[in-house]
Amino acid sequence: MAQVLEFKLPDLGEGLTEAEIVRWLVEVGDVVAIDQPVVEVETAKAMVEVPCPYGGVVTARFGEEGSELPVGAPLLTVAVGATDASPASPASPASPASPASPASPASPASPASPASPADGESSGGSGNVLVGYGTGAPAARRRRIRPERNTAPAAPAAPTVVSAPSRPAPVAVGEVNGRQGPVAVVSPLVRRLARQHEIDLRGLTGSGPDGLILRADVDSAIREAGHVAATEARTAAEPVVAEASTAIASPAITSPAAPATAERIPLRGVRGAVADKLSRSRSEIPDATCWVDADATELMAARAAMNAASGPSGGPKVSVLALLARICTAALARYPELNSTVDTAAREIVRLPGVHLGFAAQTERGLVVPVVRDAHTRNAESIGAEIARLTELARTGKLSPAQLTGGTFTLNNYGVFGVDGSTPIINHPEAAMLGVGRIMPKPWVHHGELAVRQVVQLSLTFDHRVCDGGTAGGFLRYVADCVEQPAVLLRTL
Repeated sequence: MAQVLEFKLPDLGEGLTEAEIVRWLVEVGDVVAIDQPVVEVETAKAMVEVPCPYGGVVTARFGEEGSELPVGAPLLTVAVGATDASPASPASPASPASPASPASPASPASPASPASPADGESSGGSGNVLVGYGTGAPAARRRRIRPERNTAPAAPAAPTVVSAPSRPAPVAVGEVNGRQGPVAVVSPLVRRLARQHEIDLRGLTGSGPDGLILRADVDSAIREAGHVAATEARTAAEPVVAEASTAIASPAITSPAAPATAERIPLRGVRGAVADKLSRSRSEIPDATCWVDADATELMAARAAMNAASGPSGGPKVSVLALLARICTAALARYPELNSTVDTAAREIVRLPGVHLGFAAQTERGLVVPVVRDAHTRNAESIGAEIARLTELARTGKLSPAQLTGGTFTLNNYGVFGVDGSTPIINHPEAAMLGVGRIMPKPWVHHGELAVRQVVQLSLTFDHRVCDGGTAGGFLRYVADCVEQPAVLLRTL
């Protein structure tokens, strides 16, 4: 008898309490190996493939794609250990498998048989550590053969068990884990679903191992019942439609179009996490914004000279964002008040020892803020390479939660959207964010004469609890001076 094991959504770390099912990687009836990814979920931090610690046949999945599950909720069930009842002696609720049964551990099985001991060993420990699941030595992996549903000798036993008059529907028939006989229904979700839709489980033939009734079987019955009801409704409506068709041109039946209903989009996943963080930022942080226009002509010329010196194959190009990031780390060394956070419970300002620089990145999944670790120890080229690497991971949805948390200061380049300025919302629990608008030719007084220069608007939003306007203005002025005269940076390099 197969042992049905339940795999619950594990704790994915970083204090996450729920995850959204993005894509199932297995179907009911599929054979899975230990540590095989079975579902792709999206948390508030990243997209994650969840491996299953059991090996066997998938008997049920819980949750549709797009639905949210809390940590610890059932994710799927796996039948571990093959079951193959003898055709001559079908299983019954009153008689457990005899010692001579192929399912008995004492009976040898051929390597090609689904009842081989390999499946029984699949309940061994997973080699992949999941929070909330123990880990042990990796079990020996052997080839598992999906049981043939339409030719399995145990199939005739299922209807006999399900239709037993002493078993009321839709409760489980027999006891779990095969102590008393084949189990027609294991999942409480399947029984509840059947009750909600008034499906009599005694009339269903399970497609799972040993006639196990799966959710797919109940869903199929629900669809069939719905199809019958729709057919009856159409048949009853045909005379009414025939009578109404003769009066289509009559003004009496003309009515204005029904008002369109508002579309509701749930705030969950990355979008929900961003909404929560921004709302918390605005409710907790007394922020203020100051801004300045800066002549970035010299910075653009310095960047062009750097990239020209590297040659066609001299390494990656230095981006404007990388140069601005390096300017920010130099400015934070002069004004450490802005590289801090506020402990509201202790009423203390906590100045942080290192700069973990976040940068805003727009992806198909929404706004994310990857973090460049120890940015204060990197030069412009190193920062640029790390930004490029993290940006590519963000676009493919492969950023880990650790790569999206722990920032101490954020750089937001909204100039890529073709706008000049903004008032950024601080990335809670940080104390400041620098916004950068588009760099574009504008009339500018240069050396006392009007000229066309490359001008950019810089805006700094800061937590007024950590510093006053003088400190924030000094930080922003230093950044602007470095943009206008990159040689200023030489003093701190």
